[in-house]
Amino acid sequence: MISITKLYCGKSGPGDKLRYQRQAITSSDASNGADSDRKPIVVWNSTDRCNLNCIHCYANADNSTGHRELTTEQARNMIRQLADFGVPVLLFSGGEPLLRADVYDNAALANSLGIRTVLSTNGTLITEQVAEHLKQAGFSYIGISLDGIGDLNDEFRGKRGAFESAKRAFEICAAYGLRSGLRMTLTRYNYNQIEQVFEFVEQQRISRVCFYHLVYSGRGSELVKADLSHEESRRAVDLIINYAADFNRRGLDVEILTVDNHCDGPFLYMRMLRERSPLASEALQLLKANGGNSSGIGIAAIDKEGNVHPDQFWRHYSLGNVMERPFGDIWTDTRDPILAGLRHRKSLLRGRCASCRWLDICNGNFRVRAEAVYGDVWYQDPACYLTDKEIGAAE
Repeated sequence: MISITKLYCGKSGPGDKLRYQRQAITSSDASNGADSDRKPIVVWNSTDRCNLNCIHCYANADNSTGHRELTTEQARNMIRQLADFGVPVLLFSGGEPLLRADVYDNAALANSLGIRTVLSTNGTLITEQVAEHLKQAGFSYIGISLDGIGDLNDEFRGKRGAFESAKRAFEICAAYGLRSGLRMTLTRYNYNQIEQVFEFVEQQRISRVCFYHLVYSGRGSELVKADLSHEESRRAVDLIINYAADFNRRGLDVEILTVDNHCDGPFLYMRMLRERSPLASEALQLLKANGGNSSGIGIAAIDKEGNVHPDQFWRHYSLGNVMERPFGDIWTDTRDPILAGLRHRKSLLRGRCASCRWLDICNGNFRVRAEAVYGDVWYQDPACYLTDKEIGAAE
């Protein structure tokens, strides 16, 4: 995650401690065992069931029956494994995680064991009763997905009325004192609504908005041609930065982030240099501290059956299963070539990534995108929109 609010505006947010207050990992650090105490944030795709049918769903979730899932007892055993290993945050995702009847008890257990819990949801199932359960379970944050305003969101979600239900979810969360934020995945179909999304955020007094770049996984892999062009990505990120500056100038307390494309970091920094921002030097240090993409390092994923993945988009590749080995043993076993490669990736990268001057900030971006487009895990990320001159290749 790239916090525009923190880097560009100098205003701290709730997630900045995890995001920036650590030493940047490098390939040499990893090989020497440095940063070995870092524990990953875990995304738990607890179910593939969903009441919607989003066209870009990386989990291929649907409303069919017959999905195999960890039982409640198996899930609770997994959560204990995460606590034993020192995982700081467990993100309940899906599918739609609210379709699991045990979601509240599982979250309460995680919180009791010292794991902070957050929820990623489409929001359509949040009622007053659900909000009360979420609050009692101890969820610290509710991320609600929207991919446009009104009918456009409903088209993305495959269900009429999804936008109004999600809008109501924001209102309910606010009424119950639940911190919530908006999550939007950018594509060519919806990026022209960024302004309208910011208007909605201001009208609804939403405290956080995350703009996700498309990752080519699940049904999202079918939308490669619908991804933003490099020029469109640059315009979108510039617009997001402009709104962050405007909100900050007007005293609006909204945390604004971009997610899943780490070239946003150097793009932001180079803009700050052009503008002679007094925060540019600090922003560069924070970006280095963040270290860029952390698939297999600072983020892990566990699917509905207990398979462990380097992140939530690597569903086609499993590192092991928590029913067979404890999570900590799986995560520290670098005999796996992909896991070891992700932690030593700088020497493996090919194409434009190999000689990029921003590797300490980006860390090679998303390997899943490279694999999806080029069939090569270590080739350049096709979604990088920086020019050859900007990455130093022209030199």
